[in-house]
Amino acid sequence: MDVNDVLVVVLAAALAGMWWRWCSKTGGVDGLPPGPPGWPVVGNLFQVILQRRPFMAPMFASRPEDSPTRLLFSVGKCTVNSAPYGPLWRALRRNFVAEIVSPHRVKSFSWIREWAVDAHLRRLRAELNAEGAVRVMAGCRLTICSILICICFGAKIPDELIREIEEVLKDVMMISLPKLPDFLPSSRRSSGSSCPRPAPCAAASSTASRRSSARGGTSSATATRGRRRRRAAWEMMSRPGEAYVDSLFDLEPPGRGKRLGEEELVTLCSEVMSAGTDTSATALEWAMMHLILDPAAQERLYDEVVAKAGKTARITEADVEAMPYLQAVVKETFRRHPPSHFVLSHAATRDTELGGYRVPADASVEFYTAWVTENPATWPDPELWRPERFLEGGEGFDTDITGTRALRMMPFGAGRRICPAATLGVLHIQLMLANMVRAFRWTPPPARTAGSY
Repeated sequence: MDVNDVLVVVLAAALAGMWWRWCSKTGGVDGLPPGPPGWPVVGNLFQVILQRRPFMAPMFASRPEDSPTRLLFSVGKCTVNSAPYGPLWRALRRNFVAEIVSPHRVKSFSWIREWAVDAHLRRLRAELNAEGAVRVMAGCRLTICSILICICFGAKIPDELIREIEEVLKDVMMISLPKLPDFLPSSRRSSGSSCPRPAPCAAASSTASRRSSARGGTSSATATRGRRRRRAAWEMMSRPGEAYVDSLFDLEPPGRGKRLGEEELVTLCSEVMSAGTDTSATALEWAMMHLILDPAAQERLYDEVVAKAGKTARITEADVEAMPYLQAVVKETFRRHPPSHFVLSHAATRDTELGGYRVPADASVEFYTAWVTENPATWPDPELWRPERFLEGGEGFDTDITGTRALRMMPFGAGRRICPAATLGVLHIQLMLANMVRAFRWTPPPARTAGSY
């Protein structure tokens, strides 16, 4: 090897080193926030994959650009969760709050909760008698979904159709998880195709069609400007104008110049079921697991429920509001197992500053919520599930889960884009948990297998 070869090798090594260092910078340049060092070209993609943490689609007060797949399921971001901050989002959210979570509407839906919880307990008894154990997650998903379907469409529908809708919900969730093009936009086709690869595109389109079929059919059974059409085996319960979908027919969001189409109607009702089913059912499953592992806590909760509501009387919304230990159990479950370790992503509406760093407009900002509840300075022994911390005298007493007074936990996010149905979801969890603990003594099944409870 002559001198020229040595110089070429040294120069190439130096350039490679400079290139590697430039590609692996941790940030902080031009006022941007620092981040973990990444690999050249692919950045932090490998770290994201190895952490096995599903990232959520982007938000700050607004939402950043979405992937083509998720745009397919949000009909161009025409949902309360996905709409950019502005007139469309305000109109959709205002209608959602007025028609679903206002105090008057929550009270008017009490018959739905009573019917669904009664059916839930009957299903649990039947499953226990038939199999000797029950699957908490499956039963809770079915019940929560039936409540939300009835709120959306004003109809009691067969369990088979509810399960079909649940399957579509799960498929939509899985297919809309972040894919490679979400982290490497350059990998998308440059030909203008709306999908990065034919197979995912076909799968997404097929799932979207199944969603429209499953929910669009239900939508046709609801009021259309005061006229109903009964479907076989569907029991229409609410009067015209009382279901959530009824409020959407005449809604004309600002800037669109037209009323919502069928796809938008299906998507907005789908959002209610997607957002409320899995989160509530998962919280119930975690709570039941801890109560099974801690029989003393289960006994204490049972004693409180019986003391407030009796052994046979219907447990009302007013009853659960007067059960501090029940509320503590639910809060501690949310603290220990937040519905998601990341809230829906935010996007800055303009160049701004966060923690002393510059955040460009439209940049995706991810908020990791679990660290708040894992902080030992705020929560002593944070890894322990201990509802007593939320009772009077505990470090969590008077903690506001909405983050209005202080951000000590935020299972539903915080600020303008907080989940608008947080209080309704908590109510469903409290009612079902109180009824389940009063009706049964919960223990591990004899042969403990995955999905046994």
